Amino acid sequence: MTDLSPKNTMSDFRRFSVAPMLDWTDRHCRTFHRKLTKHAVLYTEMVTTGAIIFGKGDYLSFGEHEMPVALQLGGSDPKALAECAKRAAAHGYSEINLNVGCPSDRVQNGRFGACLMAEPKLVAECVAAMQAEVSIPVTVKTRIGIDEQDSYEFLTQLIEDCHKVGCDDVIIHARKAWLKGLSPKENREIPPLDYPRVYQLKKDYPQLHVSINGGIKTIEECQHHLQFVDGVMIGREAYANPFMLSQVDELIYGDAPFTMTKHEVVRSMYDYIETQMTQGSNFWHIARHMLGIFQNQQGARLFRRHLSENGHKKTADLSVLEAALALVPE
Repeated sequence: MTDLSPKNTMSDFRRFSVAPMLDWTDRHCRTFHRKLTKHAVLYTEMVTTGAIIFGKGDYLSFGEHEMPVALQLGGSDPKALAECAKRAAAHGYSEINLNVGCPSDRVQNGRFGACLMAEPKLVAECVAAMQAEVSIPVTVKTRIGIDEQDSYEFLTQLIEDCHKVGCDDVIIHARKAWLKGLSPKENREIPPLDYPRVYQLKKDYPQLHVSINGGIKTIEECQHHLQFVDGVMIGREAYANPFMLSQVDELIYGDAPFTMTKHEVVRSMYDYIETQMTQGSNFWHIARHMLGIFQNQQGARLFRRHLSENGHKKTADLSVLEAALALVPE
């Protein structure tokens, strides 16, 4: 049995994380997830260098209560990435992550994401440029291959080039990406998972911190993977069934058991919601992240329906959430 007791090391810091997910893992989502786990590393949505450097909004803001938070960057220009990493470090992020795994048309047109796997020297150059500007970890999240380029050697070339410039922390989505012919959604489901390839990577490069991602749905599965790799990253399941995160601190980090009920977790968000709404935030933009809290429980469907049908209305406020909660037995 793997020793899951706290070790207070950087390796332990990244034993469990919630993946960067576009349109999902915004600051409201991270605030909600932090109610369920104090140890898991929470990632931002992917933010492009262009948005940070030229955009009018503040794409780097987050609250201290969300920590530890990692910023995922999308880009392929070393100078731009270095500038964004510098700004992110000044904001207090715990980690900078380079996206080398997203397969959408948008990132291909911008020459970043999964298509960068075909340019390992450029990826290494980007990593080195960011490391030169920050003292926090710079990590890489990638697939195991792209299109017909899916050999183990293809993957290790990228890993070795990054390691040569000092990147010793990689997150591997254990599927390859088809850059042509599959949508981003299909790329999350159709290419087969190959966990043994990720295990082999850790075995061949024991000096690296290797995290595994893709298709993982339970804490028990996380514990199994941690017998072979250093960290586990959960994606869609953490969003669809967020209460699973309440097991992380105890079963992954060896901390005290989680004691709040699901109703108490939702109500613990009330002060945050009220504060955000007074600052101009939309109720639904916050409440939508809680739709899955009662998954597989009596009343869950009624809760989701009431919240979905009423939460987007202009007049929506905490009374909508309280009414939805009343539909679920305590």
